[in-house]
Amino acid sequence: MEFSIDYIANLLNGEVEGDGSVKISQLGKIEDAQAGAISFLSNPKYESSIYSTHASAVIVNKEFHPKKQINTTLIRVDDPYLSFTALLEEYHKLINSQKTGVEEPAFISENAEVGQDTYRGAFSYIGAHCKIGNNVKIYPHAYIGDNVQIGDYSIIHSGVKIYAGCIVGSHCVIHAGAVIGSDGFGFAPQPDGSYKTIPQVGNVVIGHHVDIGANTTIDCATLESTIIGNGVKLDNLIQIAHNVEIGDNTVIAAQAGVSGSTKIGKNCVLAGQVGVVGHLKIGDNSKVGAQAGVGKSLPPGSIELGSPSFDRSKYLRVYASFKNLPDLVARIQQLEKKVLTLSGSESEE
Repeated sequence: MEFSIDYIANLLNGEVEGDGSVKISQLGKIEDAQAGAISFLSNPKYESSIYSTHASAVIVNKEFHPKKQINTTLIRVDDPYLSFTALLEEYHKLINSQKTGVEEPAFISENAEVGQDTYRGAFSYIGAHCKIGNNVKIYPHAYIGDNVQIGDYSIIHSGVKIYAGCIVGSHCVIHAGAVIGSDGFGFAPQPDGSYKTIPQVGNVVIGHHVDIGANTTIDCATLESTIIGNGVKLDNLIQIAHNVEIGDNTVIAAQAGVSGSTKIGKNCVLAGQVGVVGHLKIGDNSKVGAQAGVGKSLPPGSIELGSPSFDRSKYLRVYASFKNLPDLVARIQQLEKKVLTLSGSESEE
């Protein structure tokens, strides 16, 4: 696919400085881009690269004033980073929208409903009474169980498993190997020391514009629904347990785990390897640092670090003391020697 610089500038509401007729066929980093590529300059640290880049076009801020001669066409915008992100989004849409039709062999139940302009890859499976929206892309080896609903423009990548009865909103992306709706970890201890499985008969409800990373697992609820709100972004290798609720626009990084029945508010950030105990409430706009272990409910706007986690400001004070422990131990040992020496002198007297 090729697009002129003028076309791209119009898409970004930018102003062209140079030859707008040049064709662009790829995107690249400013320091590595070759002819035919478009890049961007946002961080001043990379300004030196704009004078040597081979990119055919570079997106820059409207206020950018070059210190040397530039041999590339500029597209001036209000925010180069956001504009390049928007360009990536459009490029991604174009790539994914190209696939339509059905690759054989693929299975679909006779009573399933499928919208227009969908794509079903080879060896994909769609169960009974499913409702698949328009422009949905289902890649090879994906499994869609009975009574599943998937909204318009969603993308289900290879190897995704969506269990029966789950609901996926529109404009969602579920990456390879993710499992949606598997049984929650529910077992009742018995008098003889064994465990009896508690049937998990609920589902998972995923809102709109949700991204779910590769090999992430979201368990179904015991009775009702595990809920993932609109705009939620889940990284790879995350475990979301049964009956969990995650509020709109919350972001969770890789290898985090949220235990059963915990409710996480809107616009929260959980960094990598965070663990959250079950049956808690994490207030809106809270942030939890990497590898923190959250064992108590948090009010809105909390910032927590450590395991077990506690308030960021207190954590930093404690950590400052922790770093000084070797010196403190050495001083205590010196004081002990002095005390022993003084005690010995008094005994001789």
